[in-house]
Amino acid sequence: MAHCGSASDVVVVAAAAVVDDLDRPRLLLAGRRSEPAELRGQWELPGGKVEAGERTEDAVCRELREELGVTVELGERIAGPGREPSGAWPLGRGLVMCLWWARLTGGRPEPLADHDALRWLTRAELETVPWLPSNTAITAHLRTRMHD
Repeated sequence: MAHCGSASDVVVVAAAAVVDDLDRPRLLLAGRRSEPAELRGQWELPGGKVEAGERTEDAVCRELREELGVTVELGERIAGPGREPSGAWPLGRGLVMCLWWARLTGGRPEPLADHDALRWLTRAELETVPWLPSNTAITAHLRTRMHD
């Protein structure tokens, strides 16, 4: 399993904080889950599981292409709160998330897989959608890095 420094028994999710501007982000792209049923209606950052032998950076780009139909430029990695030695964000249930800032370089975001809606959220709007519980700490951190 590809990893970002995590133990091999941990499943790694590669995701992106897709923003309008890497230097001064004002808008963040969020997706509303349609699958699986227990996550339906909750919002998340786009991404997905890293496949065996795949680099996490490649996985996030592949996932955004598959889920949203877009290509991105990855910015800096967004390190987690420090509990995970790899800098990943703990998601619970044996999952961790490796997260990057990203900017669209091609395509128009559409909810192609696992989502039924997408929204560009301002810093103030981050608190107006029901985030997956595992994404709440992440979006609170992102909020501190966004601009009005």
